[in-house]
Amino acid sequence: MDWRRLIAGLSVLTLAAAGAATAAEETTLADAAEQGQGKIVRTLLADGADVNAPQVDGTTALHWAAYHDDLDTARLLLEAGADANAVNRYGVPALSLVATNGNADFVRLLLDAGADPNVALLGGETVLMTAARTGSLAAVKALLSAGADPDARERREQTALMWAASEGHLGIVNALLDAGGDVHASLRSGFTPLFFAVREGNIDVVHRLLEAGVDVNAVLERVKDGPDAAVNNASYRPIDDGMSPLLFAVRNGHFELAVDLIEAGADPNDQRSGFAPLHTMSWVRKPDASDRGDPPPIGSGSLTGLQFVRKLADLGADVNLQLNSAVRPPHTASRLGMEGATAFLMAADRADAPFMQLLLELGADPFIPNVEGSTPLMAAAGLGTTAPEEEAGSEAEARDAVELLVELGANLDAVDDNGDTAVHGAAFASFPTVVQQLADYGADIHVWTQPNEQGRTPLFIAEGFRGGLPRPSRATIEVVTFLMDGAGISTAGPRPELIDQYSLPAQQPQPPPAQPAKPEEKQEKSDQAAKAQPQVR
Repeated sequence: MDWRRLIAGLSVLTLAAAGAATAAEETTLADAAEQGQGKIVRTLLADGADVNAPQVDGTTALHWAAYHDDLDTARLLLEAGADANAVNRYGVPALSLVATNGNADFVRLLLDAGADPNVALLGGETVLMTAARTGSLAAVKALLSAGADPDARERREQTALMWAASEGHLGIVNALLDAGGDVHASLRSGFTPLFFAVREGNIDVVHRLLEAGVDVNAVLERVKDGPDAAVNNASYRPIDDGMSPLLFAVRNGHFELAVDLIEAGADPNDQRSGFAPLHTMSWVRKPDASDRGDPPPIGSGSLTGLQFVRKLADLGADVNLQLNSAVRPPHTASRLGMEGATAFLMAADRADAPFMQLLLELGADPFIPNVEGSTPLMAAAGLGTTAPEEEAGSEAEARDAVELLVELGANLDAVDDNGDTAVHGAAFASFPTVVQQLADYGADIHVWTQPNEQGRTPLFIAEGFRGGLPRPSRATIEVVTFLMDGAGISTAGPRPELIDQYSLPAQQPQPPPAQPAKPEEKQEKSDQAAKAQPQVR
Protein backbone atom coordinates (compact mmCIF):
# COMPACT_ATOMS: atom_id res chain seq x y z
CA MET A 1 0.00 0.00 0.00
CA ASP A 2 1.26 3.50 -0.88
CA TRP A 3 0.80 5.21 2.52
CA ARG A 4 1.86 8.53 1.10
CA ARG A 5 -0.99 8.60 -1.45
CA LEU A 6 -3.51 7.55 1.23
CA ILE A 7 -2.41 10.34 3.58
CA ALA A 8 -2.58 12.89 0.76
CA GLY A 9 -6.12 11.81 -0.13
CA LEU A 10 -7.30 12.04 3.47
CA SER A 11 -5.81 15.52 3.70
CA VAL A 12 -7.80 16.68 0.65
CA LEU A 13 -11.04 15.33 2.11
CA THR A 14 -10.33 17.02 5.44
CA LEU A 15 -9.69 20.38 3.75
CA ALA A 16 -12.87 20.05 1.65
CA ALA A 17 -14.97 19.32 4.73
CA ALA A 18 -13.43 22.28 6.53
CA GLY A 19 -14.19 24.54 3.57
CA ALA A 20 -17.80 23.40 3.48
CA ALA A 21 -18.16 24.07 7.19
CA THR A 22 -16.65 27.52 6.77
CA ALA A 23 -19.06 28.30 3.89
CA ALA A 24 -22.04 27.20 5.99
CA GLU A 25 -20.86 29.42 8.85
CA GLU A 26 -20.58 32.41 6.46
CA THR A 27 -24.13 32.01 5.04
CA THR A 28 -26.37 34.74 6.46
CA LEU A 29 -30.03 34.35 7.28
CA ALA A 30 -31.02 36.68 4.43
CA ASP A 31 -28.83 34.73 2.00
CA ALA A 32 -30.43 31.45 3.01
CA ALA A 33 -33.91 32.94 2.59
CA GLU A 34 -32.93 34.34 -0.80
CA GLN A 35 -31.86 30.88 -1.92
CA GLY A 36 -35.06 29.31 -0.58
CA GLN A 37 -33.08 27.18 1.90
CA GLY A 38 -35.72 26.71 4.58
CA LYS A 39 -33.70 24.15 6.58
CA ILE A 40 -30.68 26.46 6.78
CA VAL A 41 -32.99 29.30 7.85
CA ARG A 42 -34.25 27.17 10.73
CA THR A 43 -30.73 26.16 11.68
CA LEU A 44 -29.48 29.73 11.69
CA LEU A 45 -32.46 30.91 13.73
CA ALA A 46 -31.80 28.12 16.23
CA ASP A 47 -28.17 29.23 16.43
CA GLY A 48 -29.28 32.77 17.31
CA ALA A 49 -28.82 34.54 13.97
CA ASP A 50 -30.02 38.16 13.82
CA VAL A 51 -33.46 37.83 12.20
CA ASN A 52 -33.38 41.44 10.95
CA ALA A 53 -29.81 41.45 9.63
CA PRO A 54 -29.98 42.93 6.12
CA GLN A 55 -27.99 42.28 3.00
CA VAL A 56 -25.94 45.11 1.52
CA ASP A 57 -29.01 46.65 -0.15
CA GLY A 58 -31.10 46.44 3.01
CA THR A 59 -33.07 43.36 2.03
CA THR A 60 -33.92 41.11 4.97
CA ALA A 61 -34.84 37.46 5.22
CA LEU A 62 -38.50 38.45 5.55
CA HIS A 63 -38.27 40.32 2.25
CA TRP A 64 -37.02 37.15 0.55
CA ALA A 65 -39.70 34.98 2.14
CA ALA A 66 -42.29 37.45 0.84
CA TYR A 67 -40.69 37.48 -2.61
CA HIS A 68 -40.79 33.68 -2.80
CA ASP A 69 -44.31 33.61 -1.34
CA ASP A 70 -42.92 31.31 1.37
CA LEU A 71 -45.55 31.60 4.10
CA ASP A 72 -44.01 28.98 6.40
CA THR A 73 -40.61 30.64 6.48
CA ALA A 74 -42.24 34.01 7.04
CA ARG A 75 -44.06 32.66 10.10
CA LEU A 76 -40.77 31.39 11.54
CA LEU A 77 -39.10 34.74 10.95
CA LEU A 78 -41.94 36.73 12.49
CA GLU A 79 -42.05 34.42 15.51
CA ALA A 80 -38.32 35.08 15.89
CA GLY A 81 -38.96 38.84 15.93
CA ALA A 82 -38.65 39.87 12.29
CA ASP A 83 -39.66 43.52 11.69
CA ALA A 84 -42.79 43.46 9.52
CA ASN A 85 -42.20 47.10 8.53
CA ALA A 86 -38.54 46.86 7.53
CA VAL A 87 -37.73 48.41 4.15
CA ASN A 88 -34.68 47.91 1.97
CA ARG A 89 -32.55 50.75 0.60
CA TYR A 90 -35.08 51.22 -2.23
CA GLY A 91 -37.92 51.78 0.20
CA VAL A 92 -39.61 48.44 -0.48
CA PRO A 93 -41.36 46.73 2.46
CA ALA A 94 -42.18 43.04 2.57
CA LEU A 95 -45.91 43.84 2.41
CA SER A 96 -45.45 45.40 -1.04
CA LEU A 97 -43.87 42.20 -2.33
CA VAL A 98 -46.69 40.17 -0.86
CA ALA A 99 -49.29 42.45 -2.48
CA THR A 100 -47.55 41.91 -5.80
CA ASN A 101 -47.96 38.16 -5.39
CA GLY A 102 -51.56 38.63 -4.29
CA ASN A 103 -51.43 36.14 -1.41
CA ALA A 104 -54.20 37.27 0.95
CA ASP A 105 -53.10 34.87 3.74
CA PHE A 106 -49.61 36.33 3.60
CA VAL A 107 -51.07 39.86 3.69
CA ARG A 108 -53.06 39.01 6.83
CA LEU A 109 -49.99 37.44 8.43
CA LEU A 110 -47.95 40.61 8.01
CA LEU A 111 -50.82 42.86 9.06
CA ASP A 112 -51.30 40.78 12.21
CA ALA A 113 -47.58 41.20 12.86
CA GLY A 114 -47.95 44.97 12.77
CA ALA A 115 -47.29 45.83 9.12
CA ASP A 116 -48.57 49.29 8.14
CA PRO A 117 -51.56 48.90 5.76
CA ASN A 118 -50.82 52.35 4.28
CA VAL A 119 -47.13 51.81 3.64
CA ALA A 120 -46.00 53.09 0.24
CA LEU A 121 -43.04 52.87 -2.09
CA LEU A 122 -40.85 55.91 -2.68
CA GLY A 123 -43.06 56.91 -5.62
CA GLY A 124 -46.13 56.84 -3.41
CA GLU A 125 -47.54 53.51 -4.61
CA THR A 126 -49.39 52.04 -1.64
CA VAL A 127 -49.76 48.33 -1.04
CA LEU A 128 -53.48 48.78 -1.67
CA MET A 129 -52.71 50.12 -5.15
CA THR A 130 -50.40 47.18 -5.78
CA ALA A 131 -53.05 44.68 -4.72
CA ALA A 132 -55.68 46.52 -6.77
CA ARG A 133 -53.46 46.22 -9.83
CA THR A 134 -52.53 42.57 -9.39
CA GLY A 135 -56.13 41.60 -8.82
CA SER A 136 -56.36 39.89 -5.44
CA LEU A 137 -59.78 40.82 -4.06
CA ALA A 138 -59.11 39.02 -0.76
CA ALA A 139 -55.85 40.94 -0.30
CA VAL A 140 -57.60 44.24 -1.03
CA LYS A 141 -60.35 43.45 1.48
CA ALA A 142 -57.76 42.52 4.11
CA LEU A 143 -55.93 45.81 3.60
CA LEU A 144 -59.15 47.84 3.69
CA SER A 145 -60.24 46.05 6.88
CA ALA A 146 -56.90 46.97 8.42
CA GLY A 147 -57.41 50.66 7.62
CA ALA A 148 -55.85 51.13 4.18
CA ASP A 149 -56.89 54.48 2.69
CA PRO A 150 -58.84 53.87 -0.56
CA ASP A 151 -58.20 57.44 -1.71
CA ALA A 152 -54.45 57.63 -1.08
CA ARG A 153 -52.57 59.07 -4.09
CA GLU A 154 -49.13 58.32 -5.47
CA ARG A 155 -46.85 61.01 -6.87
CA ARG A 156 -48.87 61.37 -10.07
CA GLU A 157 -52.04 61.49 -8.00
CA GLN A 158 -53.40 58.12 -9.11
CA THR A 159 -55.61 56.16 -6.75
CA ALA A 160 -56.21 52.47 -6.18
CA LEU A 161 -59.61 52.80 -7.85
CA MET A 162 -57.96 54.10 -11.01
CA TRP A 163 -55.59 51.14 -11.04
CA ALA A 164 -58.38 48.62 -10.54
CA ALA A 165 -60.53 50.31 -13.19
CA SER A 166 -57.67 50.23 -15.68
CA GLU A 167 -57.00 46.54 -15.04
CA GLY A 168 -60.69 45.64 -15.24
CA HIS A 169 -60.93 44.14 -11.74
CA LEU A 170 -64.66 44.59 -11.16
CA GLY A 171 -64.71 42.93 -7.72
CA ILE A 172 -61.95 45.22 -6.48
CA VAL A 173 -63.70 48.26 -7.95
CA ASN A 174 -66.78 47.27 -5.95
CA ALA A 175 -64.74 46.80 -2.77
CA LEU A 176 -63.06 50.19 -3.14
CA LEU A 177 -66.35 51.95 -3.84
CA ASP A 178 -67.92 50.24 -0.83
CA ALA A 179 -64.99 51.51 1.25
CA GLY A 180 -65.65 55.08 0.13
CA GLY A 181 -63.28 55.35 -2.82
CA ASP A 182 -63.79 58.59 -4.75
CA VAL A 183 -65.33 57.73 -8.12
CA HIS A 184 -64.78 61.32 -9.28
CA ALA A 185 -61.07 61.54 -8.39
CA SER A 186 -59.19 63.27 -11.20
CA LEU A 187 -55.57 63.62 -12.28
CA ARG A 188 -54.02 66.80 -13.61
CA SER A 189 -54.30 65.15 -17.02
CA GLY A 190 -58.06 65.02 -16.46
CA PHE A 191 -58.20 61.24 -16.20
CA THR A 192 -60.77 59.78 -13.81
CA PRO A 193 -61.43 56.12 -12.97
CA LEU A 194 -64.01 56.13 -15.78
CA PHE A 195 -61.51 57.25 -18.40
CA PHE A 196 -59.02 54.60 -17.26
CA ALA A 197 -61.72 51.94 -17.67
CA VAL A 198 -62.86 53.30 -21.05
CA ARG A 199 -59.31 53.42 -22.41
CA GLU A 200 -58.91 49.70 -21.76
CA GLY A 201 -62.42 48.78 -22.91
CA ASN A 202 -63.48 47.35 -19.54
CA ILE A 203 -67.23 47.37 -20.14
CA ASP A 204 -68.31 45.87 -16.80
CA VAL A 205 -66.25 48.37 -14.85
CA VAL A 206 -67.61 51.25 -16.93
CA HIS A 207 -71.15 50.16 -16.16
CA ARG A 208 -70.35 49.99 -12.44
CA LEU A 209 -68.79 53.45 -12.41
CA LEU A 210 -71.80 54.90 -14.21
CA GLU A 211 -74.04 53.25 -11.60
CA ALA A 212 -71.91 54.94 -8.95
CA GLY A 213 -72.89 58.33 -10.30
CA VAL A 214 -70.39 59.28 -12.98
CA ASP A 215 -71.88 61.43 -15.76
CA VAL A 216 -71.73 59.55 -19.05
CA ASN A 217 -71.28 62.88 -20.87
CA ALA A 218 -68.60 64.27 -18.57
CA VAL A 219 -65.58 65.57 -20.44
CA LEU A 220 -61.89 65.28 -19.73
CA GLU A 221 -60.44 68.58 -18.56
CA ARG A 222 -56.73 68.68 -17.86
CA VAL A 223 -54.96 71.23 -15.69
CA LYS A 224 -52.91 73.48 -17.96
CA ASP A 225 -50.61 75.07 -15.40
CA GLY A 226 -48.64 74.01 -12.38
CA PRO A 227 -45.48 72.04 -11.70
CA ASP A 228 -46.66 68.63 -12.92
CA ALA A 229 -43.89 67.32 -15.19
CA ALA A 230 -46.25 65.00 -17.06
CA VAL A 231 -48.30 67.99 -18.20
CA ASN A 232 -45.52 70.47 -18.87
CA ASN A 233 -43.04 68.12 -20.52
CA ALA A 234 -42.81 69.02 -24.21
CA SER A 235 -42.70 65.33 -25.20
CA TYR A 236 -45.95 64.59 -23.36
CA ARG A 237 -48.95 64.32 -25.67
CA PRO A 238 -52.07 65.06 -23.60
CA ILE A 239 -55.46 63.85 -24.68
CA ASP A 240 -57.73 66.56 -26.10
CA ASP A 241 -59.71 68.78 -23.78
CA GLY A 242 -63.41 68.16 -24.19
CA MET A 243 -62.90 64.43 -24.72
CA SER A 244 -65.96 62.47 -23.63
CA PRO A 245 -66.01 58.79 -22.62
CA LEU A 246 -67.82 58.02 -25.90
CA LEU A 247 -65.21 59.69 -28.08
CA PHE A 248 -62.43 58.09 -26.04
CA ALA A 249 -63.96 54.65 -26.56
CA VAL A 250 -64.18 55.28 -30.31
CA ARG A 251 -60.57 56.47 -30.50
CA ASN A 252 -59.41 53.30 -28.78
CA GLY A 253 -61.45 50.97 -30.96
CA HIS A 254 -63.84 49.81 -28.23
CA PHE A 255 -66.94 49.91 -30.41
CA GLU A 256 -69.23 47.72 -28.29
CA LEU A 257 -68.42 49.91 -25.31
CA ALA A 258 -69.18 53.01 -27.39
CA VAL A 259 -72.59 51.55 -28.25
CA ASP A 260 -73.25 50.87 -24.55
CA LEU A 261 -72.31 54.46 -23.68
CA ILE A 262 -74.75 55.84 -26.24
CA GLU A 263 -77.48 53.57 -24.92
CA ALA A 264 -76.61 54.89 -21.44
CA GLY A 265 -77.22 58.45 -22.62
CA ALA A 266 -74.04 59.60 -24.37
CA ASP A 267 -74.59 62.06 -27.23
CA PRO A 268 -73.75 60.38 -30.59
CA ASN A 269 -73.18 63.84 -32.12
CA ASP A 270 -70.91 65.14 -29.36
CA GLN A 271 -68.09 67.22 -30.83
CA ARG A 272 -66.79 69.05 -27.78
CA SER A 273 -63.30 67.69 -28.47
CA GLY A 274 -63.50 69.10 -31.99
CA PHE A 275 -64.75 65.87 -33.58
CA ALA A 276 -67.89 63.78 -33.42
CA PRO A 277 -67.74 59.96 -33.30
CA LEU A 278 -68.41 59.55 -37.04
CA HIS A 279 -65.64 62.00 -37.93
CA THR A 280 -63.28 60.30 -35.50
CA MET A 281 -63.73 57.02 -37.35
CA SER A 282 -61.91 58.49 -40.37
CA TRP A 283 -58.48 58.37 -38.70
CA VAL A 284 -59.28 55.43 -36.44
CA ARG A 285 -59.80 53.38 -39.62
CA LYS A 286 -56.91 54.92 -41.56
CA PRO A 287 -54.17 56.68 -39.59
CA ASP A 288 -51.27 58.36 -41.34
CA ALA A 289 -48.81 56.03 -43.02
CA SER A 290 -45.73 57.37 -41.19
CA ASP A 291 -44.86 57.53 -37.51
CA ARG A 292 -46.54 60.95 -37.39
CA GLY A 293 -49.84 59.30 -36.50
CA ASP A 294 -50.83 56.70 -33.97
CA PRO A 295 -51.20 53.11 -35.20
CA PRO A 296 -54.73 51.71 -35.55
CA PRO A 297 -56.06 50.85 -32.09
CA ILE A 298 -56.06 47.21 -31.05
CA GLY A 299 -59.58 47.67 -29.76
CA SER A 300 -61.87 45.05 -28.32
CA GLY A 301 -64.94 43.05 -29.20
CA SER A 302 -66.10 41.69 -32.54
CA LEU A 303 -67.83 44.77 -33.98
CA THR A 304 -65.93 46.07 -37.02
CA GLY A 305 -65.43 49.75 -37.74
CA LEU A 306 -67.98 49.86 -40.54
CA GLN A 307 -70.49 47.87 -38.51
CA PHE A 308 -70.04 50.40 -35.74
CA VAL A 309 -70.62 53.28 -38.18
CA ARG A 310 -73.91 51.71 -39.21
CA LYS A 311 -74.84 51.26 -35.54
CA LEU A 312 -73.95 54.88 -34.84
CA ALA A 313 -76.35 56.04 -37.53
CA ASP A 314 -79.06 53.78 -36.10
CA LEU A 315 -78.51 55.37 -32.69
CA GLY A 316 -78.94 58.91 -33.97
CA ALA A 317 -75.61 60.04 -35.35
CA ASP A 318 -76.10 62.74 -38.00
CA VAL A 319 -74.25 61.57 -41.11
CA ASN A 320 -74.19 65.13 -42.45
CA LEU A 321 -73.07 66.79 -39.23
CA GLN A 322 -70.56 69.57 -39.92
CA LEU A 323 -67.80 70.33 -37.46
CA ASN A 324 -68.00 73.66 -35.66
CA SER A 325 -64.29 73.85 -34.89
CA ALA A 326 -61.12 74.24 -36.92
CA VAL A 327 -59.21 71.80 -34.67
CA ARG A 328 -57.21 69.32 -36.73
CA PRO A 329 -57.18 65.55 -36.16
CA PRO A 330 -54.46 64.52 -33.71
CA HIS A 331 -51.00 63.75 -35.05
CA THR A 332 -51.85 64.05 -38.73
CA ALA A 333 -50.00 65.87 -41.50
CA SER A 334 -53.11 66.84 -43.46
CA ARG A 335 -53.91 70.54 -43.52
CA LEU A 336 -57.38 70.26 -44.96
CA GLY A 337 -59.66 72.73 -43.19
CA MET A 338 -61.82 70.98 -40.58
CA GLU A 339 -64.38 73.67 -39.83
CA GLY A 340 -67.59 72.69 -41.60
CA ALA A 341 -66.21 69.26 -42.53
CA THR A 342 -68.54 66.27 -42.64
CA ALA A 343 -67.56 62.70 -41.90
CA PHE A 344 -67.81 62.08 -45.64
CA LEU A 345 -65.31 64.86 -46.38
CA MET A 346 -62.89 63.41 -43.82
CA ALA A 347 -63.29 59.91 -45.26
CA ALA A 348 -62.52 61.38 -48.70
CA ASP A 349 -59.45 63.12 -47.27
CA ARG A 350 -58.12 59.68 -46.35
CA ALA A 351 -59.25 58.12 -49.62
CA ASP A 352 -61.35 55.62 -47.70
CA ALA A 353 -63.80 54.54 -50.43
CA PRO A 354 -65.49 51.78 -48.35
CA PHE A 355 -66.25 54.28 -45.58
CA MET A 356 -67.49 56.79 -48.15
CA GLN A 357 -69.78 54.21 -49.75
CA LEU A 358 -71.30 53.25 -46.42
CA LEU A 359 -71.94 56.89 -45.52
CA LEU A 360 -73.67 57.34 -48.87
CA GLU A 361 -75.87 54.35 -48.10
CA LEU A 362 -76.71 55.95 -44.75
CA GLY A 363 -77.77 59.20 -46.41
CA ALA A 364 -74.61 61.29 -46.51
CA ASP A 365 -74.47 64.23 -48.94
CA PRO A 366 -71.25 63.75 -50.98
CA PHE A 367 -71.04 67.37 -52.07
CA ILE A 368 -70.98 69.32 -48.78
CA PRO A 369 -67.73 71.33 -48.62
CA ASN A 370 -66.00 72.76 -45.56
CA VAL A 371 -66.31 76.47 -44.75
CA GLU A 372 -63.46 77.23 -47.17
CA GLY A 373 -65.35 75.63 -50.04
CA SER A 374 -63.03 72.62 -50.25
CA THR A 375 -65.05 69.70 -51.61
CA PRO A 376 -64.81 65.96 -51.00
CA LEU A 377 -63.46 65.59 -54.55
CA MET A 378 -60.62 67.99 -53.80
CA ALA A 379 -59.91 66.14 -50.56
CA ALA A 380 -59.94 62.74 -52.26
CA ALA A 381 -57.54 64.01 -54.93
CA GLY A 382 -55.10 65.13 -52.24
CA LEU A 383 -55.89 68.70 -51.21
CA GLY A 384 -54.38 69.45 -47.81
CA THR A 385 -51.42 67.11 -48.28
CA THR A 386 -48.19 68.42 -46.80
CA ALA A 387 -46.18 65.21 -46.59
CA PRO A 388 -46.73 63.00 -49.66
CA GLU A 389 -46.20 59.28 -49.04
CA GLU A 390 -46.65 59.82 -45.29
CA GLU A 391 -50.35 60.64 -45.10
CA ALA A 392 -53.25 58.22 -45.15
CA GLY A 393 -54.48 57.13 -48.56
CA SER A 394 -52.36 55.71 -51.36
CA GLU A 395 -52.47 56.95 -54.95
CA ALA A 396 -54.49 53.89 -56.01
CA GLU A 397 -56.97 54.49 -53.17
CA ALA A 398 -57.23 58.14 -54.19
CA ARG A 399 -58.14 57.10 -57.73
CA ASP A 400 -60.92 54.86 -56.37
CA ALA A 401 -62.29 57.68 -54.22
CA VAL A 402 -62.13 60.15 -57.13
CA GLU A 403 -63.89 57.68 -59.43
CA LEU A 404 -66.68 57.23 -56.86
CA LEU A 405 -67.21 60.99 -56.56
CA VAL A 406 -67.11 61.67 -60.28
CA GLU A 407 -69.69 58.95 -60.89
CA LEU A 408 -71.88 60.69 -58.31
CA GLY A 409 -71.62 63.93 -60.29
CA ALA A 410 -68.99 65.86 -58.35
CA ASN A 411 -68.01 69.19 -59.90
CA LEU A 412 -64.60 68.69 -61.51
CA ASP A 413 -64.05 72.42 -61.89
CA ALA A 414 -65.00 73.63 -58.42
CA VAL A 415 -62.61 76.21 -56.95
CA ASP A 416 -62.43 76.75 -53.19
CA ASP A 417 -61.85 80.02 -51.34
CA ASN A 418 -58.08 79.48 -51.52
CA GLY A 419 -58.21 79.17 -55.30
CA ASP A 420 -57.49 75.44 -55.23
CA THR A 421 -59.08 72.80 -57.47
CA ALA A 422 -59.04 69.01 -57.40
CA VAL A 423 -56.00 69.05 -59.71
CA HIS A 424 -54.21 71.34 -57.28
CA GLY A 425 -54.95 68.69 -54.67
CA ALA A 426 -53.48 65.90 -56.81
CA ALA A 427 -50.36 68.00 -57.34
CA PHE A 428 -50.02 68.58 -53.59
CA ALA A 429 -50.23 64.81 -53.06
CA SER A 430 -47.76 64.07 -55.89
CA PHE A 431 -50.36 61.83 -57.54
CA PRO A 432 -49.65 62.07 -61.28
CA THR A 433 -52.18 59.37 -62.18
CA VAL A 434 -54.90 61.29 -60.35
CA VAL A 435 -54.01 64.41 -62.33
CA GLN A 436 -54.39 62.37 -65.53
CA GLN A 437 -57.60 60.78 -64.23
CA LEU A 438 -59.20 64.17 -63.56
CA ALA A 439 -58.13 65.39 -66.98
CA ASP A 440 -59.60 62.27 -68.59
CA TYR A 441 -62.89 62.90 -66.80
CA GLY A 442 -62.98 66.37 -68.33
CA ALA A 443 -61.58 68.76 -65.75
CA ASP A 444 -61.29 72.17 -67.48
CA ILE A 445 -57.59 72.85 -67.97
CA HIS A 446 -58.27 76.57 -68.25
CA VAL A 447 -59.64 76.47 -64.71
CA TRP A 448 -57.13 74.25 -62.97
CA THR A 449 -54.06 75.92 -64.45
CA GLN A 450 -54.90 79.15 -62.66
CA PRO A 451 -52.81 80.07 -59.61
CA ASN A 452 -54.34 79.76 -56.14
CA GLU A 453 -54.22 82.45 -53.46
CA GLN A 454 -50.54 81.70 -52.84
CA GLY A 455 -49.78 82.07 -56.52
CA ARG A 456 -49.30 78.34 -57.03
CA THR A 457 -50.53 76.45 -60.07
CA PRO A 458 -50.53 72.64 -60.15
CA LEU A 459 -47.31 72.84 -62.15
CA PHE A 460 -45.65 75.10 -59.59
CA ILE A 461 -46.81 72.80 -56.79
CA ALA A 462 -45.43 69.76 -58.62
CA GLU A 463 -42.13 71.61 -59.02
CA GLY A 464 -41.92 71.95 -55.25
CA PHE A 465 -43.50 75.32 -54.56
CA ARG A 466 -45.84 73.94 -51.91
CA GLY A 467 -44.61 75.49 -48.68
CA GLY A 468 -42.13 73.89 -46.34
CA LEU A 469 -39.29 71.93 -47.89
CA PRO A 470 -39.24 72.00 -51.70
CA ARG A 471 -40.13 68.53 -52.89
CA PRO A 472 -40.47 68.27 -56.67
CA SER A 473 -42.46 65.37 -58.12
CA ARG A 474 -40.93 64.68 -61.51
CA ALA A 475 -43.74 62.32 -62.56
CA THR A 476 -46.38 64.92 -61.72
CA ILE A 477 -44.40 67.64 -63.53
CA GLU A 478 -44.32 65.47 -66.65
CA VAL A 479 -48.08 64.79 -66.62
CA VAL A 480 -49.06 68.42 -65.97
CA THR A 481 -46.60 69.67 -68.59
CA PHE A 482 -47.89 67.12 -71.13
CA LEU A 483 -51.49 68.21 -70.55
CA MET A 484 -50.65 71.91 -70.74
CA ASP A 485 -48.58 71.47 -73.90
CA GLY A 486 -51.42 69.49 -75.46
CA ALA A 487 -53.85 72.31 -74.72
CA GLY A 488 -51.46 74.94 -76.03
CA ILE A 489 -51.00 76.51 -72.59
CA SER A 490 -47.52 77.81 -71.86
CA THR A 491 -45.64 76.29 -68.96
CA ALA A 492 -43.24 79.24 -68.91
CA GLY A 493 -43.30 81.85 -66.22
CA PRO A 494 -41.10 83.49 -63.61
CA ARG A 495 -40.43 81.42 -60.53
CA PRO A 496 -37.31 80.52 -58.57
CA GLU A 497 -34.99 77.88 -59.92
CA LEU A 498 -35.31 74.57 -58.13
CA ILE A 499 -32.05 72.85 -57.33
CA ASP A 500 -31.82 69.28 -56.16
CA GLN A 501 -28.77 69.49 -53.90
CA TYR A 502 -28.18 65.74 -54.10
CA SER A 503 -27.72 65.88 -57.89
CA LEU A 504 -24.98 68.52 -57.79
CA PRO A 505 -21.26 67.72 -57.96
CA ALA A 506 -19.40 67.79 -54.67
CA GLN A 507 -17.77 71.11 -55.58
CA GLN A 508 -19.13 73.75 -57.90
CA PRO A 509 -16.82 76.14 -59.71
CA GLN A 510 -17.50 79.73 -58.74
CA PRO A 511 -18.53 81.94 -61.70
CA PRO A 512 -16.50 85.09 -62.35
CA PRO A 513 -17.97 88.32 -61.04
CA ALA A 514 -20.72 89.53 -63.34
CA GLN A 515 -19.94 92.61 -65.41
CA PRO A 516 -22.52 95.38 -65.46
CA ALA A 517 -24.81 94.80 -68.45
CA LYS A 518 -25.65 97.43 -70.99
CA PRO A 519 -29.29 98.58 -71.06
CA GLU A 520 -30.01 96.69 -74.30
CA GLU A 521 -28.41 93.48 -72.89
CA LYS A 522 -30.62 93.68 -69.79
CA GLN A 523 -33.73 93.86 -71.95
CA GLU A 524 -32.59 90.89 -74.08
CA LYS A 525 -31.93 88.75 -70.97
CA SER A 526 -35.33 89.69 -69.56
CA ASP A 527 -37.04 88.58 -72.78
CA GLN A 528 -35.12 85.29 -72.76
CA ALA A 529 -36.08 84.61 -69.12
CA ALA A 530 -39.76 85.09 -69.89
CA LYS A 531 -39.54 82.42 -72.61
CA ALA A 532 -37.42 79.96 -70.62
CA GLN A 533 -38.79 76.66 -69.33
CA PRO A 534 -38.66 76.17 -65.55
CA GLN A 535 -35.45 74.43 -64.64
CA VAL A 536 -35.75 71.42 -62.34
CA ARG A 537 -32.50 69.60 -61.79
